[in-house]
Amino acid sequence: MPNMQDQGAGGARGVRRRRGQRHVATSLSEINIVPMVDVMLVLLIIFMVAAPMMQRGFDVSLPVARRADPIAAERLFITVPLSFRTDQLVQVGDDSVPVAVLDERIRQELLERSDRDVFLRGDGAITFQELMSVLDVLTAGGVSDVGLVADFPVER
Repeated sequence: MPNMQDQGAGGARGVRRRRGQRHVATSLSEINIVPMVDVMLVLLIIFMVAAPMMQRGFDVSLPVARRADPIAAERLFITVPLSFRTDQLVQVGDDSVPVAVLDERIRQELLERSDRDVFLRGDGAITFQELMSVLDVLTAGGVSDVGLVADFPVER
């Protein structure tokens, strides 16, 4: 009795195929990621070497100007506390000042400063009208720009 396993079902010699199996070239169906990983590792090493240099900074020789105005070291903060409703006191820096003499105090503070900007802080419970009354006194005192100071909301 002849051996039937030597001859394929289709008559082809030595080639066996199962049902539903197709012959596909493996080199075209797979993506080679080894070069991408190599490039990513090289970039990682470059950034690891460059990061300490960016934190330290570079030495720069700045130009010198003879007519430059000095930069004010500290801004002037005006604080309107919640007690403003009862006692009409605001804080200029660390000093409590009645709002009636605030314009004169601001003029004195701005004489020695090159910038005429102040920052206005107000309690959260202060009404907009009370804040605007202090803002009017500040502009009467010679303030050119007023920055309103606020906190960032807390994310939950």
